Amino acid sequence: MLLTTGQAAAELGCAITTFRRLISAGVLPGLARRGVRVMVPLDVVQALRTREHPRLDQLPSTEIAVLRVDAARRTDEPERSWIGFAGTLLPEDLLKALRGWWRCDAESVAAGGVLPVTVSGYVVAVLTGLERWEKNSKGRHAFPDARLAGYVTDLAAPHISITSSLDSDRRLAGLLLGTRLASHSGGAIAYVTTHTTAR
Repeated sequence: MLLTTGQAAAELGCAITTFRRLISAGVLPGLARRGVRVMVPLDVVQALRTREHPRLDQLPSTEIAVLRVDAARRTDEPERSWIGFAGTLLPEDLLKALRGWWRCDAESVAAGGVLPVTVSGYVVAVLTGLERWEKNSKGRHAFPDARLAGYVTDLAAPHISITSSLDSDRRLAGLLLGTRLASHSGGAIAYVTTHTTAR
């Protein structure tokens, strides 16, 4: 059974534009077209609807930042070709697309030790290695030493690609990728509490 984007969004309790970001990010399998309409398999929508929230209490920090991005789009910036997320990007291009430049409290981002990346509230990538940052003339920050711990290529299953050889990165990627992580912010960076005591 196939659903329209409107029906799929209603099933998930989100706006159509929010659901369309997932389509544009290339992480939903089995899509079909009927004229100009994109149709989504019911089982994909059901998988998204029942997706678990991450166990944030397993993180050592009391608060982490969340990077909320749109589907990847081309940019003419000299150091990267894309901004945002797409499951089809090569890992090196994806890392460049996600590690900056964002308006944020860089010290708070670094203190969390991990930066989950979400599209429409689902964790599609995880960045680590945030200890060092740079600031540009527009007051935006980048994390030049950031590592891509892993990312999602299929959100329904989910299919996860682990891209770091560090055990700590792999653990964080396994904990967070493919989960549903709500965050609220007027900008790209939001902050969520983990409800833990810092160790």
